[in-house]
Amino acid sequence: MLTYLIRRFMIALGTVWAISILTFVIIQLPPGDYVTSYIAQLEASGDIVTDQEAENLKRQYGLDQPVTMQYVKWVSQIMRGNFGMSMEWRRPVGDLIGERLALTVLLALAALVLTWILALPAGIYSAIRQYSPADYTITFLGLVGLAVPNFLLALVVMYMGFRYFGANVGGLFSPEYIDAPWSLARCWDLMKHLWLPALILGAAGTGHLLRIMRANLLDEIRKPYVVAARARGLQEHRVVLKYPVRLALNPFISTIGYTLPVLVSGSIIISIVLSLPTVGPLLLKALLAQDMFLAGTIILLIGVLTVIGTFISDLMLMWVDPRIRMES
Repeated sequence: MLTYLIRRFMIALGTVWAISILTFVIIQLPPGDYVTSYIAQLEASGDIVTDQEAENLKRQYGLDQPVTMQYVKWVSQIMRGNFGMSMEWRRPVGDLIGERLALTVLLALAALVLTWILALPAGIYSAIRQYSPADYTITFLGLVGLAVPNFLLALVVMYMGFRYFGANVGGLFSPEYIDAPWSLARCWDLMKHLWLPALILGAAGTGHLLRIMRANLLDEIRKPYVVAARARGLQEHRVVLKYPVRLALNPFISTIGYTLPVLVSGSIIISIVLSLPTVGPLLLKALLAQDMFLAGTIILLIGVLTVIGTFISDLMLMWVDPRIRMES
């Protein structure tokens, strides 16, 4: 088992390195750079920028160096915990992301937990009561969750809240707590506002995981070992929960690898619609401004979340399925 963990950890490190290269290449693909974009903004407002001033700006941000040197400098800074200086905000990238990263991770984890709490029992019940009214209802709701875009659901919820309850459901804090220092009252206010964005963000994932769980469990409960267990007179809940559910969880758990980054990156539009202070809107602004260090760090973060999610799913699969422990 230790060999399996070490092998997975080394693969994860190699994947993170490959992601860093791919991230840097993606940031370099659009024509021009931040200085080009900044000069265009100045000229649009009537200011004239000379060639010497443009060269000084490129030298200031290190954009006059070859691409390979820019990558080496960027990676070496990240390894020292320095993510560079945001060109657009004129602030360290670590400070900008640090303000929003905790809220983004908290929102993503809340959405993930809600997704599992809703999808797991609903998928099990739907499979056990196949073709019953409850099965049809759960299936219909799951398909609705898959079909309706999250941002449209957010708009509908905002309209319903304002139209019928006179409440603004946007944001993660009440107005009096937006700029307030952290306290128990602010944490409680955050908890009161967190569940609704998490539910909206996890709606599509709930429908998807629900369908996966139902299909996997239907496949398992028809196998001979389940029929033999029923023939021996075991109680139905033990027959279903003892082995079929554990085996049906394998594909369910493996989705963690892409669920975490999807929740983070997929929250961009929802964060804009609901005015959430997360990393998503910051990434959009950085891409529009071609802010290389800020955009690259956030994209790298999303890739690292994919690797972390995959590693966690591997550990959970090894814990749930003894066959994986034996093979490792």
